Amino acid sequence: MRNVNVNSIGEYIREQREQAKISMRQLAQSAGVSNPYLSQIERGLRKPSADILQQIAKGLRISAEALYVQAGILEDRPADSGVRSALLADPQLSERQKQVLVEIYESFRRENAADAGAGADAEADGPAELTVGSPGAEAEVLEAALAAEAEAEAEAAAKAGAKAGAQPAGDAQTVPKNRPDSASD
Repeated sequence: MRNVNVNSIGEYIREQREQAKISMRQLAQSAGVSNPYLSQIERGLRKPSADILQQIAKGLRISAEALYVQAGILEDRPADSGVRSALLADPQLSERQKQVLVEIYESFRRENAADAGAGADAEADGPAELTVGSPGAEAEVLEAALAAEAEAEAEAAAKAGAKAGAQPAGDAQTVPKNRPDSASD
C-alpha cells in the first residue's frame, strides 16, 4: 500500500467538488459531515476515515473506490474488462450495492485465477462435484434451473394438450437437452 498523502486526498476532493459545481456546504450536508470538518479535510489538516470517504463519495456522486485509492486505502488496480467500471457507473445502484458487486466480481476473478491450473487437471478426470462458490457453479445452477423450467413448461403443455384431446400428429413432447437425470450416463 502506498504512503498516504493527506493533502492529495483533500485536494482531490476539492477538485471533484469544484468540477461538480457543488459548494462546500452542500457537500458537507449531503455527506453528513460538518462544514468545518470537510474544510479541514480539503486543506489537508484531517485524514478522513473510510466511512467518511464513502459518505463524501456519495455526496459527490463518484465511486468510493476512487477516493479509497487516492487516500491510499486501496491499491490502484490495472484496467479491467469493463465490468467494474460498468458497475461503478450504474446510477440505479447504491454505493453499497456497487461495493458488494465489485467485491463479488473480484472474488470470482481471484478464485478463477487460483483454480486455472487445477481446473485443467480436474476436467481430465471427469466432472467435478459442484460446491457453492466454485468456478462455473453459478452457470451450471442457472442452466439446471432453466432446464427444470423448460421441463415444467413441457409437462404443463402436455397436460393441457391431454385435457383438450389428443396431441396433433407429429408433435412430440419437447425434452431439454441438458437434463440432469438423462439416461446417457
